[in-house]
Amino acid sequence: MTSAKYDVLGIGNAIFDVLVRTDDGFLTAHGMAKGGMALIDEARAGSIYRDMGPAVEMSGGSAANTIVGIANLGARAAYVGKVKDDQIGRLYTHDIRAAGVAFETKPASDGPATGCSHILVTPDGERTMNTYLGAAQELTPDDIDVAQVAASAMIYLEGYLWDPKSAKEAFVKASTIAHDSDRQVALTLSDAFCVGRYRAEFLDLMRNGTVDLIFANEAELTSLYETPDFDSALSQLRDDTKLGIVTRGEKGCVVASKDGVVAVPAFPIQKLVDTTGAGDLFAAGFLFGLVRGAGYENAGRLGALAAAEIIQHIGARPQTSLKELAKKNGLPV
Repeated sequence: MTSAKYDVLGIGNAIFDVLVRTDDGFLTAHGMAKGGMALIDEARAGSIYRDMGPAVEMSGGSAANTIVGIANLGARAAYVGKVKDDQIGRLYTHDIRAAGVAFETKPASDGPATGCSHILVTPDGERTMNTYLGAAQELTPDDIDVAQVAASAMIYLEGYLWDPKSAKEAFVKASTIAHDSDRQVALTLSDAFCVGRYRAEFLDLMRNGTVDLIFANEAELTSLYETPDFDSALSQLRDDTKLGIVTRGEKGCVVASKDGVVAVPAFPIQKLVDTTGAGDLFAAGFLFGLVRGAGYENAGRLGALAAAEIIQHIGARPQTSLKELAKKNGLPV
């Protein structure tokens, strides 16, 4: 195996985040399922935007958040995602490059606008997402650069990519190139509703070896195996994939492999403000630890640390150096 130019390459839906604090009444009035992610059209995006209060806006998308976290920890990170050559698309590109991420995907010159997600954060810190995929769903296999994938130690894919057909093909192409180059492929299940849409296909990806590592939270895992029993779902996950990493909120996480299960506690926080990006940043810390050879327990601790930083402020991008935070807490960077 040749040495890698990038530690992790993320492929995902390039989505511009619009975050706003609101209350449960707003969610009810707009018919939103609290804590979930709904796909919406441009008209619905416009009507939600009109009704919401002042917002915080930043580049986002699940895999992009993870990749920015990895760069923030000091690793070499790259990202593939589709924006349109419009004002938001140019903002998105500048934002992710400014975070130290290599981002070379050619923007679309026509078609739908750059995707955006209206993220409503209630006082309990729960986030409810309404996502207009826009240009993100125009990602095609042509956007996958063979040399770039082959030069990345780990490929990280988001489950949301399974919604658009051409992105699905791009996902499979990237996995094939990665495995041909003796690289590893990780998949985050993204969302329990996403798992509900593609359960059989996700299980196939795991069982046929298209993906090597699975990231999930408790709700996604129990949805995947259609059981309320966490332990039996975890046991099935160990049978179906080489490595499964499951986050459990304040209970921390478990790292499950054929060799056994390692439990890692959550990192203490002062105040829960916004859970947007908690899973994304956990994955950033874990993948960073993994590609640096820190072992499962330290990788889990790095994930817990990154997730703890992100949930104590609005938005899914670190507001302090995760690398410095890790050093301060005696974690390997």
